[in-house]
Amino acid sequence: MKKRGLPELFFLILVIYLILPVLGTALYAFSTKWNNTILPEGITLEWMAFLFQDMKFLEAFGRSVLLSGGAVALAFLFIVPAIFVIVLYFPKYEKWVQAAVVLVYAFPGVILAVGLIRAYAHLGVPMIFTILGAYVIGILPYIYQGTRNSLRNVNARQLLDAAELLGASKTQALLKVLLPAVYPGLFVAALLSFSILFGEFVLINLVVGSRFETVQIYLMKKLNSSGHIASAVVVVYLVLMSLLTAVIYGLTKRMKGVAHT
Repeated sequence: MKKRGLPELFFLILVIYLILPVLGTALYAFSTKWNNTILPEGITLEWMAFLFQDMKFLEAFGRSVLLSGGAVALAFLFIVPAIFVIVLYFPKYEKWVQAAVVLVYAFPGVILAVGLIRAYAHLGVPMIFTILGAYVIGILPYIYQGTRNSLRNVNARQLLDAAELLGASKTQALLKVLLPAVYPGLFVAALLSFSILFGEFVLINLVVGSRFETVQIYLMKKLNSSGHIASAVVVVYLVLMSLLTAVIYGLTKRMKGVAHT
């Protein structure tokens, strides 16, 4: 029998270290009491049932979905077509897009929040729209990389040229040939962007706060009142992120299979 080496042992310790807090949170979300014992004294669905009957949570969840989904939709409406044009017809300008992508990482959330407040608070623009615009810019790196990689994986320029040689117009080649070939990569970029925005807390809390309560702000409030309900919120969030991760993994695997064929 092959002995396990130190790398495998360290990896196992790391996995246990990462999983234990998640398991503890999940157990606490379904426990009746857990004060003086190693394991919970009982199991209940009370906290989870309360969570899904609480209109404040459902409204916060809906706001998070609306805000994150709206930002992703706007990004795909305005940014993705621009990336298509640059990558396909003006590749020499890609360096400017890459510079903009790098700049997105240059602004920490706190500094960005202060800047947005000072720039837009006195203009009469609802700050939630300001947050929406900041979210669209914030996911630029993921949208850009996902779109660019998808176009390069299918040799988009050659694919369009071949479709046009066979009699398709530019619009037909784009809509009926190129988009079906790259949509899995675009979908992965959309899901990744949505998952990142759904968990964002610093910007929305500092700029808008409880005036537009999202899931993360709801969770922060519940941490001060009920650990069980806060743990239930974390479990719901982890389940949602796990589902999105599974979908992203499946699509990525499918894209790799298509690329190899």
